[in-house]
Amino acid sequence: MSLSNRLQTIVDFIELNYHHIWDTCCDHGFLGKALCNVHPASTIHFVDIAKHIMLALEHNLKTRFPKSNWLCHTISVNALPIVDYPGRHLVIIAGVGGDLAAEFVSTIQSKYPTRDIDFIICPVHHSFLLRKQLIELDFRLLKETLVEENNRFYEIIYISKISAKLISPVGESIWQHTKPDTASNYLKRLVSHYEKVASHKVEFKPALNEYLKITNKLKSLSNN
Repeated sequence: MSLSNRLQTIVDFIELNYHHIWDTCCDHGFLGKALCNVHPASTIHFVDIAKHIMLALEHNLKTRFPKSNWLCHTISVNALPIVDYPGRHLVIIAGVGGDLAAEFVSTIQSKYPTRDIDFIICPVHHSFLLRKQLIELDFRLLKETLVEENNRFYEIIYISKISAKLISPVGESIWQHTKPDTASNYLKRLVSHYEKVASHKVEFKPALNEYLKITNKLKSLSNN
């Protein structure tokens, strides 16, 4: 089965070798199944808190990948048993809001501060809040991109503790390396959203100001 543009981009994003890759909030497991094929040397961990989802997925995996190195876990992302699996880890968090993704990353980091863990995060919203939390946790950027799918926009953020590149709260590079129309439409949507919420909640004004700076920068570049 072919992947959506968003999930395929996540698969293509992985540029390092990992002993363990965790497909959290895996739902039907489309991403993890692709990873079983692309990264046969890694153990692919399928994670979801819904028992009925995991029972059906495990049955399907036994049929499709009888010899693959995969495991299923019916647990919360906050409870990943990373301590039980030595080696380098990649945790993929997609399909949840940036606020919940930030909570997951913070919990995992606090539990395993000395373990070798990278993250790919693709929030459905609240990317500014997520990025601020990642900066506070001293994560660094490996790479990032912006994907449009079904009239929705998704930032994909690949982070590590070993990179030298700082994380921007508004994703500096996604505006430089995304199709102009896609970047412009996403930015307009963000500015419109934060103008509304900042009008009655002052805590959202910093986000609005940062996105307005990006708007002005892009306008300046287009006029030159």
